[in-house]
Amino acid sequence: MLLPDDFRAYSKLKVDNHLFNKENMPSHFKIKEYCPLVFRNLRERFGIDDLDYKESMTRCRVFNPSRAKQRTDLVEGIGRRTRQMVQRAATVPSITFSSPSSASSHNSVLNKPLRTCSLKPKRLRCGLRISSFRSQPVLDDSSGKSGAKFYQSYDKLFIIKTLTSEEVERMHSFLKHYHPYIVERHGKTLLPQYLGMYRLTVDGVEHYVVAIRNVFSNHLTTHKKFDLKGSTVDREASDKEKEKDLPTYKDNDFVKEGMKIYIGEEAKTKLIETLTADVDFLTRLHLMDYSLLLGVHDCARAEQESRERAEREDDEDNHDEEDDSESGSGLESRGPMADRLWSWSGVGHAVTNMATPPESPHAALMRETSLQYEDAIIPELDIYAIPSKEGALTKEIYFLAIIDVLTHYGVRKQAAKAAKTVKYGANVDGISTCDPEQYGKRFIEFMSKAIE
Repeated sequence: MLLPDDFRAYSKLKVDNHLFNKENMPSHFKIKEYCPLVFRNLRERFGIDDLDYKESMTRCRVFNPSRAKQRTDLVEGIGRRTRQMVQRAATVPSITFSSPSSASSHNSVLNKPLRTCSLKPKRLRCGLRISSFRSQPVLDDSSGKSGAKFYQSYDKLFIIKTLTSEEVERMHSFLKHYHPYIVERHGKTLLPQYLGMYRLTVDGVEHYVVAIRNVFSNHLTTHKKFDLKGSTVDREASDKEKEKDLPTYKDNDFVKEGMKIYIGEEAKTKLIETLTADVDFLTRLHLMDYSLLLGVHDCARAEQESRERAEREDDEDNHDEEDDSESGSGLESRGPMADRLWSWSGVGHAVTNMATPPESPHAALMRETSLQYEDAIIPELDIYAIPSKEGALTKEIYFLAIIDVLTHYGVRKQAAKAAKTVKYGANVDGISTCDPEQYGKRFIEFMSKAIE
């Protein structure tokens, strides 16, 4: 059981190591973890194994000499084990709406709490270790209006968002209400899943970050993205935003395109029920200006992209085979592939006389599952995913959750509302800045119309 002091607790770590390569990591830095027991409990309730979480967030490669023989065996059998991994990974849960009973089964999956499940045993059975794939978090170009930066963990399961010191204070206040709410709802929520909050001090400069579960899938492409508030004033994507590879569209763009979220009546009822509970919770805390983040995976488009990718890879494979036959050389003459094998094996020497693995496990997986994208949801990973209903015009998978929930309706927001009222008129109902009750009511009404 958590105590009140746990919501004020913290742990600190100071690192001084002049042997670090300064290009990769500073020699001196400090880390402060806020409320470690609270966030550990939240991760457990969200079904996130601590080891998987730590491995996703770190990048160091640990070499243990005692495992040299195991790694040699891994190298010798990597081709066979890779094929086994792809075959197992291609077998994904089937989620359809072919009958009322199946729809009921789907709705029971919708955002249900997960038991803590580690993926490590599955990786080890496949002969794969996280250290073979690890990389530092990647900067995401979807920065917010506040100037916050977003980073993805190497496996795209988690998002790291930068905070201001003021937002850290808000998080502390919010956490006291957030944790009991998560417990009360048994994890059934569309609110952000906060997993950890930290302060990093490098060269005397303090950086605050919070770790959140990624709303979108780490294995299914997001083809379109929306940020929806239920308001209409200044709610269009800018021309600069539209130039991005994956622009964030807004409410007016959503309406103009005639977009709908086609999930069926039963799934809609469950979803609106969860949204309403979350909005009521935020309203009680006088919070507003939150959004529904919506990502759309187009199954038909994904299938076409997969076929084109497979054709390109086949052409490249044929070209490589021709080069090998002409030169009479083996693996060592193929530099890029040799580099890939080094990273797969986790061994720091040349690898020869072994079966050539596929280009990547994902490439083979795409070929195996290209005809069943609508069934490609992995419940343990894609907890925000909902497939389109049976008979929908287009087969899509929707990823949706509430984001940006820390804005309090205080003096600053009241002043912003007054300024917008002067600019657009007192009778304009589409101004995003309004009191929490009105904001929540309008938010739910808009989502009810958007979902069918």
